Amino acid sequence: MKTVLFRLWQWTWGFPQTLLGFIIYLMHRNKPHEIYHGCIVTHWGAGGSLGVGMFLFLGKAGDPRVLVHEFGHSVQSAILGPLFLPVMGIPSFLWCNLPCCRKLRKEKGVSYYRFYPESTANYLGSLVTGKPCDIC
Repeated sequence: MKTVLFRLWQWTWGFPQTLLGFIIYLMHRNKPHEIYHGCIVTHWGAGGSLGVGMFLFLGKAGDPRVLVHEFGHSVQSAILGPLFLPVMGIPSFLWCNLPCCRKLRKEKGVSYYRFYPESTANYLGSLVTGKPCDIC
């Protein structure tokens, strides 16, 4: 019952990011999938991982803390609803992909997980699952 309510919440309150996640899911529907706390996890084999709505995409890393972290983005989605993309999703995407942000992290030794969307995802993922997400 909890899973049904979670998914219903993601498909209504978190519709924009869940729709985006579903589109990415369809693009990788032939990859291995599993369920994690009501989310659909796709092992897409890309270099990085991604969490949008109730869809989580895991790269090659295999670190269980990454799954907890990406689930944390799903919790952010459940809390923020339509504000998730402008408040968390887009800043996270830019922090990950902009060359100036990559340069800053490399040259100053700033952890990727220090930026607020990532540190919040770590905290929420760990809080909800009860599993450690001590990625720095």
